[in-house]
Amino acid sequence: MAAWSSRKLLRDVLLKRVVSNQLPGVRCFSSAPKSAPKIGHYSKKGRLLTGATIGLLIAGGAYVSTVDEATFCGWLFSATKLVNPFFALLDPEFAHNLGVSAAARGWVPREKRPDPSLLGLEVWGRKFSNPVGLAAGFDKNAEAVDGLLALGFGFVEVGSVTPVPQDGNPKPRIFRLRKEGAVINRCGFNSEGIVAVAKRLGAQHGKRKLDETSSASPSSNNEVKHGGKAGPGILGVNLGKNKTSEDAAADYVQGVHTLSQYADYLVINVSSPNTPGLRMLQGRKQLKDLVKKVQAARDEMQWGEEGPPPLLVKIAPDLSKEDLEDIAAVALALHLDGLIISNTTISRPDPTSKNPLASETGGLSGKPLFNLSTNILKEMYILTRGRIPLIGCGGISSGEDAYKKIRAGATLVQLYTAFAYGGPALIPQIKAELAACLERDGFKSIVDAVGADCR
Repeated sequence: MAAWSSRKLLRDVLLKRVVSNQLPGVRCFSSAPKSAPKIGHYSKKGRLLTGATIGLLIAGGAYVSTVDEATFCGWLFSATKLVNPFFALLDPEFAHNLGVSAAARGWVPREKRPDPSLLGLEVWGRKFSNPVGLAAGFDKNAEAVDGLLALGFGFVEVGSVTPVPQDGNPKPRIFRLRKEGAVINRCGFNSEGIVAVAKRLGAQHGKRKLDETSSASPSSNNEVKHGGKAGPGILGVNLGKNKTSEDAAADYVQGVHTLSQYADYLVINVSSPNTPGLRMLQGRKQLKDLVKKVQAARDEMQWGEEGPPPLLVKIAPDLSKEDLEDIAAVALALHLDGLIISNTTISRPDPTSKNPLASETGGLSGKPLFNLSTNILKEMYILTRGRIPLIGCGGISSGEDAYKKIRAGATLVQLYTAFAYGGPALIPQIKAELAACLERDGFKSIVDAVGADCR
């Protein structure tokens, strides 16, 4: 009923503007200026055009008012495909910033349709309406959390956030390999810093709590409530270290102390290829020491009934079998809450090796990363014996891709590059295709399909 009323209001406003001569390009006879010719002097063509415009507005408004909310929502998402060619003409980083700004201002469609029930799952005591999330790197400074979650993502991960603001590497630092559906970036943890991000998340959190209080209404005890600290969806915070920092652990601890109160889960990013020496923290001893210190910092804080946020580590796809064994051993020994597999790769898998831009320094993401990251995911699922939730990330561009990640051992999945190319319309498409894959193979839930290819 609310949707019908809003569409009726829109129709009435448009008609009112037509009648009062406020709609650009449309002029009514009754409001002609004093210097204008009399009605009889108008050309027949002009009268027909004006009448046709008014008729179309009336007919269009009447039709929209009869369309159900789900159909109207689908139209809005499909309409976003029209702007993709425009973004493709822009500089990659400018287009990225424009996309973040649009989401921050609510200039993106809001998903009103419920997710298929078989996509819902519970991880770390948090209820996800669907397993499809947005990876870190898109909303680095937590500017657009509400707008991005409203697009229908099951969770959004912001960051990487560094303790002290830093500009990152010199521009240009993002390169499109459009034909291959890939991107090379060497941003280098460009971040506004934890203080700015904490203020932003704190303001969003306060506003959300106020809205929840003012709009609170009794609900059924049987109703399943999805979401976390970010409202309808789950919010992850990805932590990084400053480029010039000599004490990586201190940087991550500072991030935990400042940002963990706003996070449904935390991520230690030790796998970006664009910060010198960062990937060395994936070594067995280095990782063990780092995780211990970060866990201790988190656990010494005061937490309510829900307890502290889960702690995950994001790893690279460019690891040897021995490296993976070491990481799995540390994860199991320290009861790590999860792993994200994987970050970008410094390799150039075919067909990207033939692209002139392949020589650019930086991490490669997108379709060419899919097989490499999925193989690492499957190997880690086997090494951890399915005891640790894994987030599959790297090269997902369809529901079938997401499904393959889940069968390889992922409990949740993330995308980024495909979203940058495909825009908002890709999100409902992936969810629908994923649900169809589960039904096709007889799975009644996401959980039932996790690790199916490893059994």
